[in-house]
Amino acid sequence: MRRVPVRWLTLYARSRQVPASLAAVVIGTVAVWALARDGGPGPGDPRLPVLVLATGVMAVSIGFGGQDLALDRTAAIRWVPRRAAHVLLAGTVVGAVLLAVQAMGPPMTTTGFVVRDSAGLTGLAALGAALSGGRYAWTPPFAWLSLSFFAPPATSTSTRVASWLLLPPGTPAATWTALLLLITGTAAYAVAGPRR
Repeated sequence: MRRVPVRWLTLYARSRQVPASLAAVVIGTVAVWALARDGGPGPGDPRLPVLVLATGVMAVSIGFGGQDLALDRTAAIRWVPRRAAHVLLAGTVVGAVLLAVQAMGPPMTTTGFVVRDSAGLTGLAALGAALSGGRYAWTPPFAWLSLSFFAPPATSTSTRVASWLLLPPGTPAATWTALLLLITGTAAYAVAGPRR
């Protein structure tokens, strides 16, 4: 079995601003959780968990672009599996932080909701990095979050797709939309990398 050099992982994490992103995810999640405990909308309202997940994904999305894109493209390593792993790990961390924080008190939402929304939002951020670069990878999750807050009631398939972030877990349109966004975004980012 081949061992991954710790030095390479450390350099990669620092070049992708992982420590700062992780700190932003934890601080943002704890702050929103503390506000929700003090008279927030309640456990049935999906807006606060979605806000936590979206801000977490926006924070980690800055790492989808390196400091030197030319170096990323010319390095003699296989980038496709590393980029895909980065996207999947980022989404996992964002969801895990929310689940860990809400385990300290009354839950804001269910595990299924967190998994679905963190996966879809991370795919959106990866797609944003592939289309606009790492600097602007946060814009698609922000745009879809804004759209979902103002979308009309989910009565048709198109409105369910538009408001997938706020729909209950187990809603087929929301689940398929999140899965499609995760697969498309991860594949586009893994193959093409961040846009210059």
